[in-house]
Amino acid sequence: MKPLPARRLPTPILLGAVLLLVPVLHAQSAPQAVTLHIDPAHTEIHWTLSGNMHTVRGTFKLKGGLITFDPSTGVAQGELLVDVQTGESGNNSRDSHMQKDVLESEKYPQAIFHPAKVTGVVKSGSTQNVTVEGTFTLHGKDHPLRLDTKVQVDGHAAVVTTHFTVPYVDWGMKDPSTFIFRVDKTVDVDVTAKGAIEGVR
Repeated sequence: MKPLPARRLPTPILLGAVLLLVPVLHAQSAPQAVTLHIDPAHTEIHWTLSGNMHTVRGTFKLKGGLITFDPSTGVAQGELLVDVQTGESGNNSRDSHMQKDVLESEKYPQAIFHPAKVTGVVKSGSTQNVTVEGTFTLHGKDHPLRLDTKVQVDGHAAVVTTHFTVPYVDWGMKDPSTFIFRVDKTVDVDVTAKGAIEGVR
């Protein structure tokens, strides 16, 4: 008695099975989105304004922050929201002038950074250099901003530090200089942000 020939699935059925399997395999191999929830209570924003007589230093407070990005493409989205009205330097008269005449914080109470692209690898257990590009909305106008950051990840905890310069006069804000006291037309900003991170291996 001859053995029965092996049965083959018709080509259309076989092709359909492969096509159904492709999305499953892709989902298993595709990297998970990375999401960083920034804690405003543990985030520090310091600014420095140099002048001919002395250097002024102060702070702002973060209202909230969330960044999520695809590690395979770098495409990012989210929002970092700074409360402009919390800006202070420890001198009531100077801070009142800054809020009213320079920042015009009653009209523009928030500064917002919208990330668009993240370049670099974020992984647990080490510190990495990562570039974040996006749009910074300040004093009612949008400006491209690139942030060179250091990201330290330990489990689900993350610390992000960055430094950048804001040319506030070129961006449409008033120069607070007087006849005697002259200040730079740029302000340096240093940020240390802490939060919880997801999607990092």
